[in-house]
Amino acid sequence: MKTKCLVVDDEPLARKGLEEFIEQTPFLEHTGSFSSAISALEFLKQHTIDILFLDIQMPDMTGIEFMKALANPPQVLFTTAHREFALEGFELNVVDFLLKPFSYSRFLRGIQKTRIISDLSRQNEARENHIFIKCDGMIVKVFIDAITFIETAKDYVKIHTVDDTYLTLVSLKQIEKELPKEKFIRVHRYYLVAYKHIDKLEGNRIYVAGNQINMSRALREHVYQAIIGSKLIERP
Repeated sequence: MKTKCLVVDDEPLARKGLEEFIEQTPFLEHTGSFSSAISALEFLKQHTIDILFLDIQMPDMTGIEFMKALANPPQVLFTTAHREFALEGFELNVVDFLLKPFSYSRFLRGIQKTRIISDLSRQNEARENHIFIKCDGMIVKVFIDAITFIETAKDYVKIHTVDDTYLTLVSLKQIEKELPKEKFIRVHRYYLVAYKHIDKLEGNRIYVAGNQINMSRALREHVYQAIIGSKLIERP
C-alpha cells in the first residue's frame, strides 16, 4: 500500500517540485496539491492522508495556524525558505523541516523519518492492544477490543469479553487507568463499558453485548452525550 501525500504551498514552482519528487518515489502516492490552506482544510474533512508537505508562509493562513486547526494531523513536513520558524515547527511535533530549495536526497531523508515514526507507532499499537491480569493462579492476556464491560465484584473485578469472563483481584479504578479512555466509559461506580459493544440505551439502562447494566442517574446525561453525541437521527 502506498503512502498518501498532500502538498499545500502557495508557490507554483514549489508545488511542482514536490509533486515530481513524490511521483518518482515508488512507495508514495500524490493525492492532491493546494495553493490555499483553506481549500486544503476542506479536502481533509473528506479525505485521509499519511504525509502532509506544508508551507509555513501562505496568504490566507500560515502553516502553523493550519496545523493547529487540524484535530488529528497526519505526519507533517514543513517546507519553507525561512529557517526562523523551525523551533515553533518542532514544538508542534512536525517530522522534519525542509529548507527551500531542497534536493531529492534531502526530501528522501525526511520521508525516511516518517517511515521510522510509522514503524514505531505500529509497534506501540501492537504492544498496547492487550493487558495482562492474574486469574486463577495464572497470568492471562486479555485483548482490549474483546472486552465488553467490566464490573466490580466486592474486592475483585469481573472482566467480561466476547468469549469469556475473568475474575481478578484488582480495583475497577486500577483497570480503568490501564485502558484507553477513548474506548471505554464509566456508566456507574460499579461498571465500565466498551463503546464498541454498546447495543442500546433505555432510560437508566444500557445494553452491552446482550447484557443489561444499570446506569448511574448522576452520570446519565454525560453517558448519553458521550455515546450518542450528535449522531441521533430524529424526525424534524
